[in-house]
Amino acid sequence: MIWDFIYKYYVGPTLNGEPYTIVDTLTYAIILIIAVYLVYRWLKKTEIKIDHDFIIATIPFVVLGGLLRVVEDIGIIPRPWNVLLVTPLIFFVIFLYTVGILVIARHCEKRGLLESYTKGYFWGGIAACGLVTLLLVSYGLTYSQVSLTVLLTILAMSVISFGILWGLMRYVLGWEYVNDALYKLLIYGHMLDASATSYGIDLHEMKYVEVHVVGSHLIEWTGTAFSMFALKFAVLIPAIYILEAYRREGGSDSLWHLILLAMIIVGLAPGIRDMVRMVLYV
Repeated sequence: MIWDFIYKYYVGPTLNGEPYTIVDTLTYAIILIIAVYLVYRWLKKTEIKIDHDFIIATIPFVVLGGLLRVVEDIGIIPRPWNVLLVTPLIFFVIFLYTVGILVIARHCEKRGLLESYTKGYFWGGIAACGLVTLLLVSYGLTYSQVSLTVLLTILAMSVISFGILWGLMRYVLGWEYVNDALYKLLIYGHMLDASATSYGIDLHEMKYVEVHVVGSHLIEWTGTAFSMFALKFAVLIPAIYILEAYRREGGSDSLWHLILLAMIIVGLAPGIRDMVRMVLYV
């Protein structure tokens, strides 16, 4: 009975690439919340400062997660090893690599080999992104295509929508704090996600589908994937307001940074994945 439930809602969808359900969506949301707390405790224990520079240095690893999902999408990883690059297992893969690079960078800083561990940590993520990008471009040029038109269109959509939402917060609502680079990253990551989803479902030749529960129901109800922009606006405006209120009321600065990072991840990583899939036509 228990195994049947686990297979139906977790193992089966992971192995077969099925759309998310309300059960696994809520489960992964709970796992994310627990993971943020555990990472927070571990970083505090190791005396790694969770600040602006640390979050910026972590962004390449977020991008790496999106790129590795495309590696699984193109089908070059044989079963069953491909499930390591599927949600939720890919979170553990990225986490282990990220922690490994972080520990090495800290060790190098203590030995005097690095001026700042965040620089080594950052470039460890950049190097991995570069290698995976070369692999994906090579695959596209050999077996599929690399569409610069799709790339530039999605990027243009994301920049325009970012400008609209950021401008609304900054100049209409008067929120000067959205000038913070991390808030800008948060907004842009989710606008990239909305842009890629909208383009892929409504405009792309291959006609992709939305696999997330809320998004798929909204698209079905409205008849267009461009409704994802409205959803992002409706979520991000109150979310950023609450985040800033928490920080201004004396909440933990470290926890604020980690929550913000988690929110960036759930927008930027799938946005990168979807955009690159569409560029490669896979």
